[in-house]
Amino acid sequence: MIETAPILLTLQLAVLTTVILFFIAIPVAWWLSQKPSVFKTIMEVLVSMPLVLPPSVIGFYLLMAFRPEAFLAKYMHLRLAFTFEGLLIGSLLYSLPFMVHPLQSGLASLPESLKEASYSLGKSKWVTLTKVLLPNIKPSLLTGIILTFAHTVGEFGIVLMVGGNIPGKTRTAAIAIYDENDLFHYDTANKYALVLIGISFIVLFSMYFINRRIRQSNYF
Repeated sequence: MIETAPILLTLQLAVLTTVILFFIAIPVAWWLSQKPSVFKTIMEVLVSMPLVLPPSVIGFYLLMAFRPEAFLAKYMHLRLAFTFEGLLIGSLLYSLPFMVHPLQSGLASLPESLKEASYSLGKSKWVTLTKVLLPNIKPSLLTGIILTFAHTVGEFGIVLMVGGNIPGKTRTAAIAIYDENDLFHYDTANKYALVLIGISFIVLFSMYFINRRIRQSNYF
């Protein structure tokens, strides 16, 4: 019988990461979707780097930032290494491009006339973004939410490095699979794996199904 704590912790981490990144990614994606510049290109590269960097690289530098003699711990008295909060920060950095890129692509695909029409009616940039642009990229919003959630559920390397393996605190389902496999408890590891497969299938199926319904409603 598998423990529910790693699964619940995984879902908690995925939900918090998705919600926080949603609000962070909207202004970032909107800014990056505007007229290109050298500075924006640099920022876009930085946002995209977690896609190509090994999780151990991000995890290593986070551990360096979280160590007792570093600024956060020494002067701000923040103990983040091997805590759920540290785990959350690592997940936010590692999943950032999965939320930003779909939103950026959706905003960039909108006609410029849509934004200009809103401005001509006296609407502010914030009102234009939230009331005009975002409602027109619902598939992109859903894609960013689902991909971020699913990616966080499957995180392993950065979770292990930053959070360690503390039962009930930082031991996620992915780490539980690794532990059980290391102990030759293949049946238990298989059960954890099946749960993650089921979660991944459900969230991806939801994305494709809802996106199809949105496109059909827009078509008719």
